[in-house]
Amino acid sequence: MKKIDARNRRSKKLRSLSKGLNVNRLAVFRSSKNIYAQVYSVDGSQILAQASSLDKELITPNGGNIEAAQKVGELVAKRAIEQGIKKVTFDRSGYKYHGRVKSLADGARSQGLEF
Repeated sequence: MKKIDARNRRSKKLRSLSKGLNVNRLAVFRSSKNIYAQVYSVDGSQILAQASSLDKELITPNGGNIEAAQKVGELVAKRAIEQGIKKVTFDRSGYKYHGRVKSLADGARSQGLEF
């Protein structure tokens, strides 16, 4: 239970810091098999862009690895830029910044998303 509590504590802290910036939020969720990314509005009431390793554009044999996360980051950045969003805060949902989460962030940055 300590691992879950630590993740929840980190996610609360990150979200409270990003609320003060008044910028759209790029949130990440990872499961053991897939990875998901969504861009929320400033108040969090709308999803402006989303991508996941389950999208038909990203058919990969393994949706839960680093390469799939890189592609998801690129796709969500492309969709966000089409909506006119260039600057976001990165909400890693309490996950540590390495592996798939870092790969998704690098993919989003490579397509021109700033955070």
